[in-house]
Amino acid sequence: MCGAVKVWRPEFDKEPRAKAVILVGTRGRESMNSRSVLLKTGCIVLLTCAQLAIAQNGCEALKGLKLDHAAIVSAKWAEAGPVQVPAGFPPKIESIPANKHCEITAVSRPTSDSEITFTLWLPAQEAWNGKYLQLGNGGWAGSIQVRGLIEPMGRGYAVSETDDGHQVQNPLQSLNPSWAAGHPEKQIDFGYRALHETAILSKTIVQAYYTKTASRAYFQGCSDGGREALMEAERYPEDFDGVIAGAPANNWTHHFTGLIWNEIALNAKPESKITPEQLPAIEKAALAACDTLDGVKDGLIEDPRKCHFDPSVLLCHGASSADCLTQPQIEALKQIYAGPTNPRTGEQIYPGFEPGTEAEPGAWLGWILPSPLLPIGSIQAGFGNGFYSQVVFEDPHWDWHTMDFDRDVRTADEKTAWFINAYNPDLRSFRDHGGKLIQYHGWGDAAIAPRDSINFYEKVTAFLARYPDPRSTNPADVQGFYRLFMVPGMGHCGGGPGPTDFGNGAAEPGTPVDADHDVLMALDRWVTQGVAPDKLIGTGKIGADAKTGSAGVRLTRPLCAYPKVAHYKGQGDTNVADNFECVQERRN
Repeated sequence: MCGAVKVWRPEFDKEPRAKAVILVGTRGRESMNSRSVLLKTGCIVLLTCAQLAIAQNGCEALKGLKLDHAAIVSAKWAEAGPVQVPAGFPPKIESIPANKHCEITAVSRPTSDSEITFTLWLPAQEAWNGKYLQLGNGGWAGSIQVRGLIEPMGRGYAVSETDDGHQVQNPLQSLNPSWAAGHPEKQIDFGYRALHETAILSKTIVQAYYTKTASRAYFQGCSDGGREALMEAERYPEDFDGVIAGAPANNWTHHFTGLIWNEIALNAKPESKITPEQLPAIEKAALAACDTLDGVKDGLIEDPRKCHFDPSVLLCHGASSADCLTQPQIEALKQIYAGPTNPRTGEQIYPGFEPGTEAEPGAWLGWILPSPLLPIGSIQAGFGNGFYSQVVFEDPHWDWHTMDFDRDVRTADEKTAWFINAYNPDLRSFRDHGGKLIQYHGWGDAAIAPRDSINFYEKVTAFLARYPDPRSTNPADVQGFYRLFMVPGMGHCGGGPGPTDFGNGAAEPGTPVDADHDVLMALDRWVTQGVAPDKLIGTGKIGADAKTGSAGVRLTRPLCAYPKVAHYKGQGDTNVADNFECVQERRN
């Protein structure tokens, strides 16, 4: 008789095993395999005749695959037609050709209060590139955005995504994690467990379907997905060969504290509120002060850390207007730029946000300032209040006016940092596994402070320099496995003026699809060929103006591996990447 396919997870076994046993055939004949199988796949699969049935019957037979505390609830060939999106989420017309991939939906229940759903798309046997890609989620997750699976599946990847262990009905619900209060296991599922469960179970299904393991496994995500990428590298360093962490919310407890800081700054007095009509004047003044610091007047601040913009130049000499700010508004703006500090120790809790893109679409209006299109106030306030009320204090009546930036931040760290932050600088095991990490962050991000990506990179650098690793021939070498790219002008995960497209979203028409212009292809080349990305070529536009109808001017620009920045060579079109070079500059 054919038995079930089971998964053995090392974290559930108190005694380490030197060997792995794989059962094959109808009689359960045993053969011994090396521990390297465990290290490569993260689990041991007891294979039986189920694989033979899958090989004979294809996609639909996967539903009969038996998994430990998990079940495949749907296995079918995708039908032609538009992508199905969760109810309440904005529709977008995209079509999947029929019979191009096998679509799997599975649920894992590692605890009695867990329900981790994930979707896995498997290209046809002949179209598979032999690799597995897992995509990250955003915000508090709660849905699977299957549209994102289309493009990587078209490249031949077996690709998956999880809802992180809970479901919401619309994007606004994802701002307030009401599912978390009183459910510590669901909080852990969101923090890290759903990611690992999805990784090992998806790779198990991949192996069953293709009758061989994926040659490489990658993770790509932005925002919370960037946090998830770093969480995997830190907590489960052998799950993936390479990860891409975009604008990571990995310093979660302090990041969400910074969101409350901005809410308080803008509401300190009735006169403190900055209006949407004033944002263009703020951006114009910031650019006037700092645009040319990099030697090019192009509407972009290459490195805002060199910018010492004083918003006091905007002080009104009469009544408040769209062209100037009152003193309370200037004080609020300074606090947003500065970021939160501990009132007792003076220690910086989290960086502030950067000048130069305040009025750009999708930037401060909506994220930092309330938008008339959103019934909840600002997105930052929604996230910050939801974190402290539902996760930290588990009290839906918690009032942000009572926030104590000493006591309450300490409570958040003590109660939640261990499962939700991905800020551990010890990446030695990930490096020893051969892992490669690409991180990127837009300088115009109004959701997650860009400087914190630099702070984390420097924290990793300092840690590796301090603590030797006998497994490495060059223990202090960070660039050998970790590259950070800061993107001038770019907003949260994408958008904004400047070189903002590099495989992180929908590409500008005419952009080459290669490892110099596409971050996933750059990661794959680094892992498979050992070619580290010294730079990525970003594509985008500058000078676009919705009010005048101007489409802007196309540009390309090198995105240099930190700490280098793009420097104009002094001649040639400043909108062409070839006329720039990556140099390491001193910061003023």
